[in-house]
Amino acid sequence: MQKKQMIRPLIRARTFFVFALIGLMVSGLQAVAADKIHWLTYEEGLALAKQEQKKIFVHFYADWCAYCTKMDKETLKNPAVIDYLTKHFISIRVNSDNNRRIAREYFIRGLPSTWFVSADGEKISSLPGYIEAKLLLRALQFIHTDSYKKVSFKEFLDN
Repeated sequence: MQKKQMIRPLIRARTFFVFALIGLMVSGLQAVAADKIHWLTYEEGLALAKQEQKKIFVHFYADWCAYCTKMDKETLKNPAVIDYLTKHFISIRVNSDNNRRIAREYFIRGLPSTWFVSADGEKISSLPGYIEAKLLLRALQFIHTDSYKKVSFKEFLDN
């Protein structure tokens, strides 16, 4: 009888250890998955946004564009930006040289250019040029929370 009483705590400890290890592995995989933006094509992004009812972040770039490269290396690698986009937006990346029709649809005249679009595909607003991580994060919050329906971006930033 005494042997059974000694074995039970060991089994419980082993079970706890296994579940704790699985939990750490899963959270580690989530951390790895969230270290970059999951970019979709334009068509994939529109379909998924409609399905998930999420707003869309559309980033226009070109391979030759120096500020596009700078924004990619600095702003779009920022952990807070990645986290916010992952949680609240569908992210689409469009090479304006390879997708001229889409670039024309969004009136792209300079690069980089960033657009925010509703889940049903309606254009909400855009930000032209290079955007620092801190400002992009505030813009994402402004769009995601529907604050753009109530106040200007300047008023949102001032509060």
